[in-house]
Amino acid sequence: MPLYEYRCLNCGKRSSFLRQIGDISIPACPHCGHSRLVRVISRVSVLRSEESRLEDLPAPHNFGDVDENDPKSMARWMKKMGQEMGEDLGPEFDEMVERMESGQSPEEIEESLGSQGDQPPS
Repeated sequence: MPLYEYRCLNCGKRSSFLRQIGDISIPACPHCGHSRLVRVISRVSVLRSEESRLEDLPAPHNFGDVDENDPKSMARWMKKMGQEMGEDLGPEFDEMVERMESGQSPEEIEESLGSQGDQPPS
């Protein structure tokens, strides 16, 4: 069944509905209950297996434009790989990428973290 997105003309909020093909009835807004909804164009989403996502990651021989000695270049590559995986890699990953984008080297970041990485989780 397709997923359709509607915007309520009464409260302005968007809602998504699973609809059967050919169903022309207008659903009620789950936020305010009104039936004054208009269908909006929404983003297309395709569910893919992890295997399929991994197959689409760039092959190592295509990393020619990545300069492993340039933190900014490495940060762009790390961000791209994180997006390709389609998963949230956590605030630590985001912080490291931001610091590398600002020009800090991985060694400087690791040094600034000190022994924090050696501590067992509490």
